[in-house]
Amino acid sequence: MATAEKIKTAREYIFKWEGVDRKGNKIKGQSPGPSDNFIKQQLRKQGISPTIVRKQSSLLGPRKKAVKAGDIAIFLRQMATMMSAGVPLVQSLEIVGRGHENPSVGELIMGIKTHIESGNSFSAGLAQFPLYFDDLVVNLVDAGEKSGTLETLLDKIATYKEKTEAIKKKVKKALTYPTAVIIVAFIVTGILLYFVVPQFQDLFQGFGADLPAFTLMVIGLSEFVQDKWWLMALIIGGLGYGFHEAKRRSQNFRRFLDRVLLKAPIVGAILYKSAIARYARTLSTMFAAGVPLVEALDPVAKAAGNIVFEEAINTMRDQVATGQQLNLTMETSGMFPNMATQMVAIGEESGALDAMCAKVADFYEEEVDNLVDSLSSLLEPLIMSVLGVLVGGLVVAMYLPIFKLGQAI
Repeated sequence: MATAEKIKTAREYIFKWEGVDRKGNKIKGQSPGPSDNFIKQQLRKQGISPTIVRKQSSLLGPRKKAVKAGDIAIFLRQMATMMSAGVPLVQSLEIVGRGHENPSVGELIMGIKTHIESGNSFSAGLAQFPLYFDDLVVNLVDAGEKSGTLETLLDKIATYKEKTEAIKKKVKKALTYPTAVIIVAFIVTGILLYFVVPQFQDLFQGFGADLPAFTLMVIGLSEFVQDKWWLMALIIGGLGYGFHEAKRRSQNFRRFLDRVLLKAPIVGAILYKSAIARYARTLSTMFAAGVPLVEALDPVAKAAGNIVFEEAINTMRDQVATGQQLNLTMETSGMFPNMATQMVAIGEESGALDAMCAKVADFYEEEVDNLVDSLSSLLEPLIMSVLGVLVGGLVVAMYLPIFKLGQAI
């Protein structure tokens, strides 16, 4: 799914590019990035095979912020508000672009404005920046322009972006907090083993007595860390790099990883319900915009954020294309809860599929919110216990000989 990329380099440039999309059509545009290889990589993620990528000019100075997904959601909301108030498109872009607090976003908006002033449509202007505006947004804006309901669709797109970004932040919060604490715990343990334990080891050598087995084990671990820290760093770095490359290059590995994550305790429930929420929210937005169901399911699959769901939705799309009802394909896939399936069935029967999908999305977004809060409350004592065992265990191991010496005296 194409979203605004967080670019952590100090300097970026504008690159003009030409390429071929999935349908074999020639396409060209311009995108910001630190290098031509970065642009090529991002274009390939969008299904575009680049043929020419050329650097044009410096875009971001050293102090400028990158364009984030949240910035795009705010931009779309501002455009929806401005156009609903009757402000013309070009003037709306001018006002929003000039007044944005992030210069990078301002330059992006002014780039869209320049493209529109050359005689192109709003959707065509957005299409020039595929790293920030995916096919779903571009197609919905194009549908709004053709039907004369651009203001309404911009409002729906802005709501969709805000909701999906909120879900992403909740999932990220659920995964980042325990990961960060565990990493810090291992770093602290490593520091203790490398710097603190050797000091006690020198002290123990003058005791002239046998040390407890637990203390000997910790000292042995400390000696290993001191002698082989480079090997441990190499192994950890190699595993991290191998994991990243396998995830990037192997669809089978991504499928295996996504299946494992969906079955993980607590976190699996959060990822599962967030995928249901994204599916329902995207489908509601697409269907409300008048996009036919079969066509809507393609971007819906990409927005699910999980390859297991993506493959299931693609299979559902093929089944819907043969005339089956959506709720039956959802039930057959085995990926959707009964509540979601029944709500979609009611929506199909009543002709209000978009409204029912929106209700499903609201329900599961609230479920994700509650699960994240529960996870945070559950993890706090668990993490404190892990830290206590790691750090406390090292302290006890170092003081056991001292306690024994005190008893002998």
